[in-house]
Amino acid sequence: MPPRPPPAVASLPYQCSVLLRNLAARHSPVPTAPSSFLRALRCLHARLLTAALLHNPSHPHLTLRLLHLYTISPDLATPAILFRSDPGPIAATSLVSAYAIAGRLPDAVSFFDSVPPARRDTVLHNAMISAFARASLAAPAISVFRSLLASDSRRPDDYSYTGLLSAAGQMHNLAASHCTQLHGSVLRVGTGAALSVSNALIALYMKCDAPEVAGDARKVLDEMPVKDVLTWTTILVGYVRKGDVHAARSAFEEVDGEFDVLWNAMISGYVQSGMHAEAFELFRKMVSKRIPPDEFTFTSVLSACANGGFFLHGRSVHGQFIRLQPDFVPEAALPVNNSLVTLYSKSGKISVAAKIFDSMSFKDVVSWNTILSGYIECGCLDSAARVFKEMPYKSELSWMVMVSGYLHGGLAEDALKLFNQMRSEDVKPCDYTYAGAVAACGELGALKHGKQLHAHIVQCGFEASNSAGNALLTMYARCGAVKDARLVFLVMPNVDSVSWNAMISALGQHGHGTEALELFDKMVARGIYPDWISFLTILTACNHAGLVEEGFQYFESMKRDFGISPGEDHYARLIDLLGRAGRIGEARDLIKTMPFEPTPAIWEAILSGCRTSGDMDLGAYAADQLYEMIPQHDGTYILLSNTYSAAGRWVDAARVRKLMRDRGVKKEPGCSWIEVGNKVHVFLVGDTKHPEAHEVYKFLEMVGAKMRKLGYVPDTKFVLQDMAPHQKEYALSAHSEKLAVSFGLLKLPLGATVTVLKNLKICGDCHTAMMFMSLAVGREIVVRDVRRFHHFKDGECSCGNYW
Repeated sequence: MPPRPPPAVASLPYQCSVLLRNLAARHSPVPTAPSSFLRALRCLHARLLTAALLHNPSHPHLTLRLLHLYTISPDLATPAILFRSDPGPIAATSLVSAYAIAGRLPDAVSFFDSVPPARRDTVLHNAMISAFARASLAAPAISVFRSLLASDSRRPDDYSYTGLLSAAGQMHNLAASHCTQLHGSVLRVGTGAALSVSNALIALYMKCDAPEVAGDARKVLDEMPVKDVLTWTTILVGYVRKGDVHAARSAFEEVDGEFDVLWNAMISGYVQSGMHAEAFELFRKMVSKRIPPDEFTFTSVLSACANGGFFLHGRSVHGQFIRLQPDFVPEAALPVNNSLVTLYSKSGKISVAAKIFDSMSFKDVVSWNTILSGYIECGCLDSAARVFKEMPYKSELSWMVMVSGYLHGGLAEDALKLFNQMRSEDVKPCDYTYAGAVAACGELGALKHGKQLHAHIVQCGFEASNSAGNALLTMYARCGAVKDARLVFLVMPNVDSVSWNAMISALGQHGHGTEALELFDKMVARGIYPDWISFLTILTACNHAGLVEEGFQYFESMKRDFGISPGEDHYARLIDLLGRAGRIGEARDLIKTMPFEPTPAIWEAILSGCRTSGDMDLGAYAADQLYEMIPQHDGTYILLSNTYSAAGRWVDAARVRKLMRDRGVKKEPGCSWIEVGNKVHVFLVGDTKHPEAHEVYKFLEMVGAKMRKLGYVPDTKFVLQDMAPHQKEYALSAHSEKLAVSFGLLKLPLGATVTVLKNLKICGDCHTAMMFMSLAVGREIVVRDVRRFHHFKDGECSCGNYW
């Protein structure tokens, strides 16, 4: 029957109805001018109001259509007012959906509750179930579904089950039994043939962590009479989530038709699984099939190039993006440009990354964090600090990245200052940021500050965080509080391989070599597989304790028992162990068996061993190798000069020092620091600039007299310059660690342990002096030098004079 023609002169209700329909047709999901749409809508609203057509029982569809149009506009307050005048299920459905999309779930629930239960229809229930599913709230969604199921006059439909299955997928304890029960319910009511329900079932199975449910998802797929793009995308993404990329590729190959969404999903799946080469190859195949890439394609493939090190390929992808860039709106180009900044930053071309960043017309917080991370990775801390200062909005990640950048750039004090600034600006640090601040305390030896941060970590509920726990463990160890480090290790709820390695390292550095070995064996016995860092820490522990045979056993066990090939650091530790034990010949022979050419770390270990053994010829040869490899490294000249000086070869020592001056190599000045109160005090050799230097020297002279009575005699052979005996004794007395310890003895409470940190290796005379000093004052003294910790107590050292 043909539609009835409109009257010659249309009635006002009919005119308004047409205008509302036309306005709905004009609305775009991404409106370019939302204000014009809203202005036209409000004009119609006013017209309905003046014509008494609003809430008119003869024309209810006009109010409902007006209300619906408001729900898709920026103005959500007006439809709520319209709804309160007539709270019906149709209007409530529009409002529930709109407010849920806007993230205002409590308001959506209030609209649902405003409709009397008897008037609620299936569509309204479906909207409320979907709203809870969108908010990842499974329990209330299931409750709404049950109320629908219990109704005598309403029945769940396909959309009800689709919403229910989507909500159930958000359950934190989703088990295989839950999935099979819901699947059975779907089959009993006969909605399993619906495409949306089948897709939701596949998604549900794939969100369950039980490995066997992937087969159930595949069975649902195989039994579906009709499949769409969402079907294949869901199964593909599900396989990737479960780590079965090969099954995902197999499903991808089954698809008839070339859907760009599926190609993007498969490329992204490869990237997430670390299969960067496969991701790039699939991108090339996509291009060869003339499937146009979009922003998701470019973002994924650029990530693959950046993470896989395919920088030349990344440049070619960049070229393709430039050719297509005019087709992208700024919002779509944004993630691609962010990925390009990451690509060029990781390839070391930070200037190109900065140029791309500066050219971006649209930036978000990810853009700023990306260029910030790029500058930090390239070691450009000044530029990173400038970017951080210019950021219009700093996220929690921004602060964390900058704190970490300062820390790893050797600016621990700046890292701690920035962390304190973060807290003063009421930005709540996450556990990773706390870990960075705690690590900074460890670098500075700021034990008191570190303990305060430990208390904050507990107050914030981060004590279960492995990153925070491992940082605390390391901080206590680096500040000399090995007992506190052990306590942190014992109470950590989730101990991982990093925790074990840190604790083994702490024991080794503090002279507890045997305990370190026992802990390593306990780790292996508990089924925690040691990695190359584990073996590095255990070899270091053997080195500090002089356990040569045990060191060899662990070194050989790496490859034999765990399939780990020793690297240069492992060889360097073993060679250093042999050299310090006076077995320099074996160390030289070990170099010949290495599967790679000796690196600077190897030759430094040989040179250090030659000082112990007195093998000058081999030491000179090792130094020559280092001059070629790292000519500006001061350690080579100093170590060779000290080796000659220790042997009384002053002319050769002077020649090395002259060579160092001629080449413009600067020696790092020795310094020591100690935390007293809330301040870190730094002392240099012969320091007279400290405000209490006079009192320190006076106290040191008084303690020195007691030490001499106990048998201490300055060992002038550690003055590595040719000067008069009394000058040598004075030079020894002004070493920075002696000054820092004396200051600590003056200022710290009686009985408190004095902990001093030093940037270089402690000299032999200072080591002997500290033993006598601990006996003379009856206090424990802890010195952390560049190699290890020395705990001096009652005239003895934890290293057993093997260092």
